Amino acid sequence: MNKKSIPAGYWEDANGNLIPESKVKDIDKLRTETVGDLCAQAKSIQESIRTFKALAMGEVAAFVSTSMEQYGVKAGGEKGNVTLVSFDGRFKVVRQMQDKLVFGEQLMAAKELIDECVHTWAEGANDNIKALVNHAFQTDKEGKINTSRVLGLRRLEIRDAKWQQAMQAIADSMQTASTKPYVRFYERNDASGEYDPINLDVAAV
Repeated sequence: MNKKSIPAGYWEDANGNLIPESKVKDIDKLRTETVGDLCAQAKSIQESIRTFKALAMGEVAAFVSTSMEQYGVKAGGEKGNVTLVSFDGRFKVVRQMQDKLVFGEQLMAAKELIDECVHTWAEGANDNIKALVNHAFQTDKEGKINTSRVLGLRRLEIRDAKWQQAMQAIADSMQTASTKPYVRFYERNDASGEYDPINLDVAAV
């Protein structure tokens, strides 16, 4: 996206208004310079991390492929979760593939069946189960249903045939919209014996 051209002798404020430079306070100029410089460095580091992530994912996939070839398996090493630990146990690399789940139209049928169950149970229904059901199908600001809350209903031990049908409808409605790869790095803490993350998140360092 091309940056808007600003006439010489003017500064543009946050609302897009052109302000004569003579009217801009020195402290505002210094603030703008400080923020701009830091964000430029942050973007450069972000690009370096993006490049490093791609390199790391490629290295892990290549190693997994090499390891599998020892057993005559020619499949690629790009898929699946895997943990690699150095020979001395000091370092650990974890690759995870996280699926983003969405629900198909079958979820509407599941909701109707569950509502019928709760209505049929009427006074005999457990208030906690009613609350769980209502909470599970609440939507966020974007109108999306929380996946983990809906899946939590499937863990309830309810033998009702209609409820079981609803749980099957939930299972049938689940679809993998996308898969996001993650790679994380750890170093063993000699004092505790636990693995501490090597954070690449500025806020966590």
